[in-house]
Amino acid sequence: MRYSESFIYTLKEDQKEAAIVSHNLLLRGGFILKLASGIYNYLPLGLRVIKKVSDIVREEMNKAGAQEILMAAIQPAELWKESGRWNDYGKELLRIKDRGDRDFVFGPTHEEVVTDIVRRFVKSYKQMPLNLYQIQTKFRDELRPRFGLMRGREFIMKDAYSFDKDEAGMDVSYEKMSVAYHNIFRRCGLAFRSVEADTGSIGGKDSEEFMVLSQTGEDEIVVCDSCNYASNVERAASIVEDEPGEEMQLKKVATPNKQTIKDVCDFLGSDPAFSAKALVYKNEKGEVFCFFIEGDDELNLIKAMRATGSVELEMVSDDELEKLGLAKGYIGPVDFPGKGVKVLCDERIKNRNNLVVGANEEGYHLTGAKFGRDFECPTADLRLVKEGELCPKCKKGRLKKVRGIEVGHIFKLGQKYSKAMNATFLDENGKSVPYYMGCYGIGIGRTAQAAIEQNHDEYGIIWPISIAPFEIEIVSLDTRNKELVAFCDALYEKAKQEGLDVLYDDRDERAGIKLNDMDLIGIPIRVIVGKKAFEKGEVEVSLRRNRKKQTVEKDRVLQKIKELRDMLYKEIEEGKNG
Repeated sequence: MRYSESFIYTLKEDQKEAAIVSHNLLLRGGFILKLASGIYNYLPLGLRVIKKVSDIVREEMNKAGAQEILMAAIQPAELWKESGRWNDYGKELLRIKDRGDRDFVFGPTHEEVVTDIVRRFVKSYKQMPLNLYQIQTKFRDELRPRFGLMRGREFIMKDAYSFDKDEAGMDVSYEKMSVAYHNIFRRCGLAFRSVEADTGSIGGKDSEEFMVLSQTGEDEIVVCDSCNYASNVERAASIVEDEPGEEMQLKKVATPNKQTIKDVCDFLGSDPAFSAKALVYKNEKGEVFCFFIEGDDELNLIKAMRATGSVELEMVSDDELEKLGLAKGYIGPVDFPGKGVKVLCDERIKNRNNLVVGANEEGYHLTGAKFGRDFECPTADLRLVKEGELCPKCKKGRLKKVRGIEVGHIFKLGQKYSKAMNATFLDENGKSVPYYMGCYGIGIGRTAQAAIEQNHDEYGIIWPISIAPFEIEIVSLDTRNKELVAFCDALYEKAKQEGLDVLYDDRDERAGIKLNDMDLIGIPIRVIVGKKAFEKGEVEVSLRRNRKKQTVEKDRVLQKIKELRDMLYKEIEEGKNG
């Protein structure tokens, strides 16, 4: 493409709406343009990147045996009601009505639709395994869309769905997708980790997220320093080396005006680890739960939602606490007084012999409380893990936290949707059985933006060559020198004939503007043709990642470009991307 004939417009100033570097560079580089909150137009440069990511995804999905389809973006409410998600999904589901007052949704995902497709045609175990995928525009009505394509409301996604006759087959399909995902993100030039994850509103059994490592990532990941254990902090577990403490008698003590764990423990001279704090939440169904965790721990809301079968949890107000018969700051598990409130304790609570807990009376706490003797309730893992705790897998390594950007997520759905939607087939014995399903998603736009977050400098983007809008950029710095222009024109045509993906900056602009745009847009291989070097029979060639220029004889430029291109692709194939 000739720059002078392109629809490429760059911005000099940083954009106020951008909170992270990658969002700012996408806007400044003319890759995307905001239309509304969380909704963006893809301009030519941005769409070229999206298409290159999509092509890699298609190649690996096809290689894994999946077949591409394209499902409708607008879905009838009947399918969501059939699966049970019409009421359960939450406010992120955009519900709309047509002129006949019929309910529809703008699909954030397509489990219901694809299950409906397959149940119409796949009637026998002999027709499986089957994996169908699409690359489609989705919509999720995010409460706070931010970070550009990272958390938009409208987004481009690859989603795939596998159908198997049994659980063993589902496991095989899941593993194939895991391998395909590793190949996809490696080929996109990303440094990433696959981590254990929560299944969320999708549901199902096992789940794995693919995280691009980045200090600005919105997700926190827990990794072991001795083995390959990695998990999203929302799901991460650990082994905590607790001391039970000396068993003591239950005793009521006055704690006037001491409502926080810190104030109470400072007043009593006790360790917060030997206390239990109460956190009261209600879910989308109006059910109220009181969670007890150790005083120095934090409640993991995702674990709490999973333990209570909730889609959303919201902390109750002080007025609601009073109506429930609970004294704020003094709530405890011994003789718990809450009316209709379900109590759940973190597993660590069981391991302490002498806890400080609320006495359920304003101004008083209990000391020496012991689970199983003074109180008892269901338990679950409810806490956020901490750095330095023992790895639950190898039981010797220590956990540390890093940040990441989720770009892919795979699930074992099991029979969640096939049972709900009566989607069945006849097995070897002629018995009607629901399909075993898997679900596999990749955020196409998120993947592109994550690559920028991982590959940039103070001047602009440094694209991995496999997903760059162009592989090579040729810049003519003297458009009035006919011989120089003729050379650039010829080099551009030869490069195209060789199958190279090239942008030719032939604009009649100042050198500074061209070079700044070159740095901002971030094309991997740069060819700069300036008057002084050209008169010596030389051309400057450099890589965007280090901007170090080397002079090459004019008649060797094309050969040098191809050598650098082959080198960059080989590095990506070998996973030399951080």
